[in-house]
Order: sequence, then C-alpha cells, then structure tokens
Amino acid sequence: MAHEHTHDCECGHDHETSHADKYHEAFNKFEPAQPEEQIKATIDKLIEKNYKANFTPEVLKFIHGCIDLTSLTSLDTKESIWQMVEQVNDFEGTRPDVPNVAAICTYPLFVETVKQALTAQEVKIASVAAGFPASQTFAEVKIAEVAMAVMEGADEIDVVLNLGYFMEDNFEELAEELQEIKESCREAHLKVILETGALATADNIRKASILAIYSGADFIKTSTGKGYPGATLEAVYTMCKVVKTYESIAGKKVGIKVSGGVRTSEEAVKYYTIVKEILGEEWLTKDLFRIGASSLVADIQKHLILT
Repeated sequence: MAHEHTHDCECGHDHETSHADKYHEAFNKFEPAQPEEQIKATIDKLIEKNYKANFTPEVLKFIHGCIDLTSLTSLDTKESIWQMVEQVNDFEGTRPDVPNVAAICTYPLFVETVKQALTAQEVKIASVAAGFPASQTFAEVKIAEVAMAVMEGADEIDVVLNLGYFMEDNFEELAEELQEIKESCREAHLKVILETGALATADNIRKASILAIYSGADFIKTSTGKGYPGATLEAVYTMCKVVKTYESIAGKKVGIKVSGGVRTSEEAVKYYTIVKEILGEEWLTKDLFRIGASSLVADIQKHLILT
C-alpha cells in the first residue's frame, strides 16, 4: 500500500523535478485551507442543521462500535490493562443491538497482554508506537518499535508524524520515515497522528494531512491527547476536506480518527455529524471512522440505558 501511495505522488514527474517541487505539486492538487472564520461558520451551520437529528440511540450505538478504547498512562500495568480488556469481553453480547468497541489501544508493552486477555471476536488490537507521543527518536527505533508491536499481535498502529521535520519544511525526510514505518506495519493498518493542536492552523493541518496520506496512512488522526490541545471540530473539518479530495484524485478512501478530549456523547455526535456531512454515509463504518477515548464508552452506555 505504501508504494501505491508514493506512486500517486511521484508518477509522471521527470527526474529533474526537485523534491520540494514534488510536495508542492501534491499540495496544489488540493483546495487551499479555508480561513478560520469561514470554517467555524460552516461548522456552526452544519451542527445547527443536523446535530439534533443525529443525536439518536441508533447513532450512539454506531459510535460505540467505532471507539478505540484507550489507556495510555505512565501508570498502566498488565493488571489494569487486563481489567480494561475484561470490560470489553464482558460487554460482548450483553446488548445485541450495540456493537462492541472497534479496538483496544495501548502502549506497545501491553499488546501481548491485550492479545492474551481479549475474547471479544471483532475487537482489534491497536498500539501506539514510533516514539509516541513526541516522535522525537531515531527512525530506526521507530521502525523497530512498530515491527515489534505488530509481531506481538497489533492489528493497528498509531504513530505521530514528525512535527519537527514538518515545521522546518523537511517533507522529504518526514515522508520517507512514514513510508518506512508503513512497510514495517506489514498487514497492520497505519493511523498517522497529526497533533492538530500543535499544528494550530488550518493550512498546517491541511498540509500534514496530505503528507500523511501520500506516505501511506490508512487513517489520519487528530491528536495524542498529550501536551497539546486535543481534537477540534475545525481540525476534523479540514482533515475531512483533504480526505474527500484525495478520494476523487486517487479513488481510495482514507479513514478519520478523532482523539484527544472526546468524553461525552454530545461531543462525539458533533464529530460524527462533520464526518457524515463532509464525507458522506460511505465513511460511516468502523473501517473509516474512529474515536479514540476512554470515558466516552461509559457515557454512551449510560445514554443507551436511558433510551
């Protein structure tokens, strides 16, 4: 898959084209980022028009099935992760009308624990890797960590794109590193975290989305939830616009993962609304839409008991 993505970017250019031009040509295939006020106004309109209609038991059940249930703290232990997996196992089949969470996401150290504990059939094992959350380690270490997490049993790998490279316009090394990470994922899906709170502007978020997608990302993801502001509707809107354009250029769908501070059903439904309105019904599957969260699961279950 990495190669397909790279080829989208490289095919048809003569070898004279400088590397920098290659990335700017890719950027130029996408609409410029909209001004912040315009994005905000568009989102307000979309939410006002569709939010109420979307806040239904059916949508909450769907969102429950798109959650990456996550624990990423320094205090995680095999025991605490095992207990989290047990909650997922215990939920299985208790509400036939509510799909179980999409995945359980941990640090690489606990992939083996999740694999041992997990009995729920459809739930994937996700692992952060590649020097999460700062991505400031040697490329070799990143690649090895990804490979080891996959070897332990991870179906999905969440990595942070190298923001240092991004900020100095070092797109070549950024893309090469992601492509190598993608290769070391083997069959596992790659989710690339943009850290939208650090990128701050719609233009940065747009460019980072394009670079991640052309470097092999199966999903682009908002945030680590560590040290920077988490997901925002504005960031997700900009990411969705890039994903939509990419599908029209390359005929491939890339997933969207919202993470960092999504705790309530109300917030989750707003993100669902943006994805539905910008990308359409086709993106409303757990293969293309995820929310990374810990307390959201309990909040949705609480809502569904009341309905």
